[in-house]
Amino acid sequence: MKEINEILKAYSEAKIAGKRAALATVVKVEGSSYRQPGARMLVTEDGLLTGAISGGCLEGDALRKALLCINQQQNKLVSYNTNNEENSELGLQLGCNGVVHIVFECINDNQKNNPIQLLQQLETDRNGAVMVTVFSLKRQAEQLGTVLCYKEDSNIRHNNSIALEFLSDVKEVLQNKTTVFKKNADANENEFLIEYINPTISLIIAGAGNDVQPLAKMADILGWEITIADGRATHATKARFPEAKQVWIAKPEQLLENINIDNQTYFILMTHNYKYDLALLKLLLETNDNYIGILGPKSKLNRMLDDLNLEGINVSEEQLKRIYGPIGLDIGAETAEEIALSIIAEIKAVMTRKNGGSLKHKTGKIHNGSSIA
Repeated sequence: MKEINEILKAYSEAKIAGKRAALATVVKVEGSSYRQPGARMLVTEDGLLTGAISGGCLEGDALRKALLCINQQQNKLVSYNTNNEENSELGLQLGCNGVVHIVFECINDNQKNNPIQLLQQLETDRNGAVMVTVFSLKRQAEQLGTVLCYKEDSNIRHNNSIALEFLSDVKEVLQNKTTVFKKNADANENEFLIEYINPTISLIIAGAGNDVQPLAKMADILGWEITIADGRATHATKARFPEAKQVWIAKPEQLLENINIDNQTYFILMTHNYKYDLALLKLLLETNDNYIGILGPKSKLNRMLDDLNLEGINVSEEQLKRIYGPIGLDIGAETAEEIALSIIAEIKAVMTRKNGGSLKHKTGKIHNGSSIA
């Protein structure tokens, strides 16, 4: 969501300045590529780029194609072949060994449900959503581009024939939270990128010590929504944590009363106050969050579990699976910044159901790819 949020902000600024713009979206990848389907980039008519569709090798030519799209007011599909290392015309000597198909869409504010308006619907709440982008690899075919943003309570009008045609697939993607491709046997040979988009990560950090500051900074770089809570008024201040959306002076029960926990909510307990962390852990065990990270040695976690047991609270195996203590990946971290890096990496691994190992030992592709039907 961070890339989409930045694109929406950039478009808002461009609109105020009276600049026209185009949206570039990676819709299909054959082989390997730096970015995967769903990667987006906004291009304004003065050449400002927001977002990315590659590691930098495609952006130069993509800028020219986007400007052509803006001037002609016509959507276009461009395919880049990075298999050919001798392709000096585009400067694609990265050896990515793949073909990247990108749809360029001109943004017309007078057009209802234009791509920007559809992306803006993602910001209305913290629910998952599905974006549908229609394209065709057939030469001279019409490129429909972004046609739908669907959420659980979406009301699709009957004049949106494209959306209605694949509505069951869209609903399935929303339920399974997995992006898929579909193909159509019509004359235009349309293909559909039916993309699941998670809401922004909500990172709740119990603790406002100095070691939390680099953690908040790193989470902010990733575009995560940060909440800081601590019982100490001297530490829990906006001045100390400008990246945080919310900074609260709160007891554990007060914190949970003000948090809406969903499957994109992650908790970190690092107040350096044993009683505070224990009280919060006790409350979190009764919620449906999927990650509780606890700073400190294994002996601290064992003591917490023993104390809960003395209170008559038996932590189940399922609950233990959600507790990560000591917190973080084993990267030999010592400083606050290194520990923050290990924590962020572990949360990302849990989020994507990876083990956090070195890619050197991975036998398959780096990216699993999406389902194709």
